[in-house]
Amino acid sequence: MRVGTRQSVDARGFDQTLVRWIMSLAGNPNISVRLWNGDEFRIGDGRPVACMVIRDRGVLFQLMRSPSVGFGECYSQGRIEIDGDMRAFMVELTRAVSERRRRNYYGPKLRSIFHAARANTLAQSQHNVHHHYDLGNDFYKMWLDDRMVYTCAYFERPDATLEEAQVDKLDHVCRKLQLQPGQKVIEAGCGWGALAMHMAEHYGVDVIAYNNSREQVRYARERAAAAGLEGKVTFVEDDFRTIGERCDVFVSVGMLEHVGLANYRTLGALIDRCLAPDGIGLIHTIGRSHPAPPDKWILKRIFPGGHVPSLGEMAAIFEPYKFSVLDVENLRPHYAKTCAIWLENFDRVADKVAEQYDEAFARTWRLYLAGSSAAFETGTMQLYQVVFAPHDNSSVPMTRVHQYPGTH
Repeated sequence: MRVGTRQSVDARGFDQTLVRWIMSLAGNPNISVRLWNGDEFRIGDGRPVACMVIRDRGVLFQLMRSPSVGFGECYSQGRIEIDGDMRAFMVELTRAVSERRRRNYYGPKLRSIFHAARANTLAQSQHNVHHHYDLGNDFYKMWLDDRMVYTCAYFERPDATLEEAQVDKLDHVCRKLQLQPGQKVIEAGCGWGALAMHMAEHYGVDVIAYNNSREQVRYARERAAAAGLEGKVTFVEDDFRTIGERCDVFVSVGMLEHVGLANYRTLGALIDRCLAPDGIGLIHTIGRSHPAPPDKWILKRIFPGGHVPSLGEMAAIFEPYKFSVLDVENLRPHYAKTCAIWLENFDRVADKVAEQYDEAFARTWRLYLAGSSAAFETGTMQLYQVVFAPHDNSSVPMTRVHQYPGTH
């Protein structure tokens, strides 16, 4: 064998060895890998669910330097491709990584790191919100439902459409809050206004809704005016920390992930200051089963400044102010399905997204949606709805029958 040929064989063997080592750190998912030179081989003991195609050797060094950021950046750049079902690949990868982390859990150490985390300032919070939500309303219109609800849907029936499931989620939240005509509701983080308008239109309450996103507030005001709800719903473009009104009901759906752990006591103090003694509140948030660090790629490209809490971490909102937690529901399977539908919708318009933005942007969002669905499917992420009230509020119901009409 000539020296050049032997060196080529040795290099190919080294490349495969390096890939196998990297994949062992990811828990050896059941996938196959195809290299830039055409070599293809299996990882894991089971049947491969899809093939990860690596376009150049530099990808390996990116993965070694920072697995999450390296994978995300290389996929966005087209240097990693997935041959097969993208969501199935992400489910398998997430399952394997999660299992490996479970065997090497450093919870107490991570917890101490989180509690030393720097708080999001007002200016930083506004910057973070603009990064994600001010991409343009037309972008989100392409793949969300007609009401532009960008939070977990609630599938009361397996065959429900996304539009039906989002309306059912709005009603599910409203029933938990036991809304009554004439009540005053504060909503912190209102998105494009779907919940605020639904509460006002169908439950007769008066809503003041806060949001940092200029694009979302403008859109919500236009929709409220078109629906004749201007006197019932007020949309305020400002940070939740500026809320000062008293209210009968406090609700926040999909905001806590952006608040930052160091601001939880601030949020609790605000609710304590605003909520009536006989009031009730609900916080709907992505969560974790245990404290864990934020994904570095998600922080970089999708949600800068974000933190996904465990239930224990959420206690910093409730315990210092003696709120009674009345109900906790985990809608994790519902969010896995919601994200899967969003991914299907997005795939149908991916070419259009690439034309309006660029190919890397479209690939980034495709990976984000596939990875999110996988995270909920595997239990890496949870979706909590926590209902609470002042500790001495004796008017709270003794059962949950009000949450499920038609069952009693």
